[in-house]
Amino acid sequence: MLRPMSKAAPRPLFPMMALASVVLLLVAGVIMAALNERLYSEQKAREASVQAHILANTVSAALAFDDDRAAQDSVDALGANPEIAAVGVYDEAGRLVARLVRPGANLPARPQALTPTFKDNHLNVAVPVTEEGGPNLGMVHLHIVVDPPWRRLGRYAGVALLIGMAAVVLVVLGVGQGALARANAELKDRADELTEANSRLHDEMEERARAEEALRESQKLEAIGRLTGGVAHDFNNLLMVASSGLDLLDRTEDPARREKLKAGIRQAMERGASLTSQLLAFSRRSALKPEVVDLHRQIDGLRVLLERSLREDIRVEIDLAETLWPVEIDVNEFELAIINMGVNARDAMPNGGTVTISAANAPCPPGVEGDECVAVRVSDTGTGMSPEAMSRAFEPFFTTKPVGKGTGLGLSQVYGFARSSGGDVSLQSEPGKGTAITIYLPRTHKPLAERVAEPAAAAPGGKARGRILMVEDDDQVAHMVGEMLQKLGYRHKRAANAEEALRLLGGSQRFDLVFSDMVMPGDMDGRTLAREIQDRGLNLPVLLTTGYSEAAAAATAEGLPLLRKPYRIKELDEAVRAAMGDRAAARA
Repeated sequence: MLRPMSKAAPRPLFPMMALASVVLLLVAGVIMAALNERLYSEQKAREASVQAHILANTVSAALAFDDDRAAQDSVDALGANPEIAAVGVYDEAGRLVARLVRPGANLPARPQALTPTFKDNHLNVAVPVTEEGGPNLGMVHLHIVVDPPWRRLGRYAGVALLIGMAAVVLVVLGVGQGALARANAELKDRADELTEANSRLHDEMEERARAEEALRESQKLEAIGRLTGGVAHDFNNLLMVASSGLDLLDRTEDPARREKLKAGIRQAMERGASLTSQLLAFSRRSALKPEVVDLHRQIDGLRVLLERSLREDIRVEIDLAETLWPVEIDVNEFELAIINMGVNARDAMPNGGTVTISAANAPCPPGVEGDECVAVRVSDTGTGMSPEAMSRAFEPFFTTKPVGKGTGLGLSQVYGFARSSGGDVSLQSEPGKGTAITIYLPRTHKPLAERVAEPAAAAPGGKARGRILMVEDDDQVAHMVGEMLQKLGYRHKRAANAEEALRLLGGSQRFDLVFSDMVMPGDMDGRTLAREIQDRGLNLPVLLTTGYSEAAAAATAEGLPLLRKPYRIKELDEAVRAAMGDRAAARA
């Protein structure tokens, strides 16, 4: 009995064992399902994070160079993955520059950095886009749709299926994990390659920028060399004329020859002043005296001057629109620019031809403020220019003329005048078909300037015309200007600087005008002296003079009377009478 009982005893254990096995299998299945669910979430989070970082690395170069098209191409490449519902690339300002949005998905307006986050069946992740060691370039946002939980749990509904497919699932998971790892490794390698390529691109760009900067510096030095050489050449010629003329004046007593020598020296000085004026106009440092003018009247008045400046075999034609807008320009510089263009046209027509001066209202070209301009064009029927000559036409001292036939500053003055007037200049030419130069001058809505009558000359007589306080630190200049003032009938007292001038003005002597240089030693210059005289209520006119371009521009900007060096005795007389006349008018 005991033996059969001992054999039958384990039988009830089989159901229990089976049940226990089933329970264990179910528990194991639930645990495996829970573990697998957790692993699934973590895996999806890792995949999403990796994909976001890969995309961030891919679009970093595009964001750095504002290449929206390249960023969109990188986003479109992710469209092959059906799990990706939306992708967005934002720049550092939060602007959406590239996107991929499937139906039912959306992107945030201004994303923030976001770790992989599950909500229902959606996984969102956002990572910043940065350069290695550099600033934040923007943000990448990924929206991924994952399988719902009921669908994932259905895979573990049957214990038999769990047992039967456990090995297969493990194998599949292993293979999938390996494939995913390999894919991630390949993507990482690709990202590393892109990062390295981006680094090389940055290095090449920096190297190119350094090379371009070196080239620009070389071109600047070359231009300065040409400018310095040209100035030295022309001024040496002028100094040679003046020096040799002075030597010859001491060696001749013939009045006619002495007058001829003095005329030659005076002409050399005038050429030097003209050269300086052209240099200042080219550098846009000249002190312009703008006034509102009617170009109709201004250009018509140049006809006779142009015809005298050109040869008899050259015909001058003027074609002006019926109505021209007023412009605000320096009349002298404008006339000099027209003459320079006319002379260039003359030299380009050795066998004669036609110079046409035309003007019409036109829209402003790019780079000129405003919408309305007056286009003044000087065209010829000459030999034209080669492309190389056109590219250098406005360079100082560049000329295709023989030595002694031109300084190469004519078109430089035209360019400087146009730019100083707020406009621009263009050049059209073709070998054998002539040249056309167009100056664009901005329209002004100010009223036309009124013509002011020249001040009348003082009546002759022995009485002094006035007493002038001359402020000049250079002894030789002070001596020569004093002689000129004495020749004009003015008494004068010299002060070597502004401080001495103020001491004299505070004394017992009375003056009718202060004639002061602008650039002087000490703490006060000419402008400061003029302001100090005004602040002290001395009611005394001040006439300034200078040969320094920036000082002249500053005086003109403040509306102070200015006589630019070098000047002749006639110009000195007119400027002094005008300044003293202004005072007389103010007292009337």
